[in-house]
Amino acid sequence: MVVSASQRRLIDVVRVLYARTLTVRYRGSVLGIAWSAANPLGMAAVYTAIFGHTFVPYYDGSLLRYGIAVYIGLALAGFFIGGTSQALPSIVSNADLLNKIHVPFAAFPLSTLAAWGFQQVVATLPLIVVISLFINHSVLHVVALIVPLAGLAMLAVGVSMLVSGAQVFFRDIAYMYELATFLIWVTSPIFYPAGIVPAAVLRLLAFNPLFPILESVRALVLTDAWPSAQLYALSFIDGALALAIGVAAFRAMRPQFMDLL
Repeated sequence: MVVSASQRRLIDVVRVLYARTLTVRYRGSVLGIAWSAANPLGMAAVYTAIFGHTFVPYYDGSLLRYGIAVYIGLALAGFFIGGTSQALPSIVSNADLLNKIHVPFAAFPLSTLAAWGFQQVVATLPLIVVISLFINHSVLHVVALIVPLAGLAMLAVGVSMLVSGAQVFFRDIAYMYELATFLIWVTSPIFYPAGIVPAAVLRLLAFNPLFPILESVRALVLTDAWPSAQLYALSFIDGALALAIGVAAFRAMRPQFMDLL
């Protein structure tokens, strides 16, 4: 595939901003990247202590399996919500720089999300892979994780592009997105099993793009069975659709950015 000059410039700028963000983030940090794994682990331990005995029947009577399910939910949902929330103000907060030099607008949300994702890839993903191999001993299950995780990445990129561009026009979008992420959080089976949700409500939860991703990853990590074909397909399709919408919307908004910054 031939990379155009503008795409090459975008990649170069993203790389520079990504490195700068990581340098600033970890300067003076003791735990550094380890905090990305320690934080959801600690939260999973708290949820397990409080809700474990209530929901353990849905996990073969194993508190450990419940704790792992919660950890997966916290890690994946935390990546999406945290990454997109940080990417949202990235263009507006760099307005002074954009008024001085020509920098591709997309570089700011993409580099912010990439820096956030780096923590997950280095600290969280290896742990999920090890857990999967320990529980089901299947390399195929580990390879199959690529589909829902790619869907998660595309979903995060698409939403980041959409909300960062929208904030240039509507500065109140940050408050609206905070409410949206809260709704996504409570409608995602993070600390509760999807099995407790009534069928009528479960059909509504399926519209939450995180739902098929979480359920597919959990099925691949915690069981010997494969996730349902519908959920597995949706875990990728929802992400691809979000990416297409986010990129298209960003391109449509981009010509007016400089007039509004």
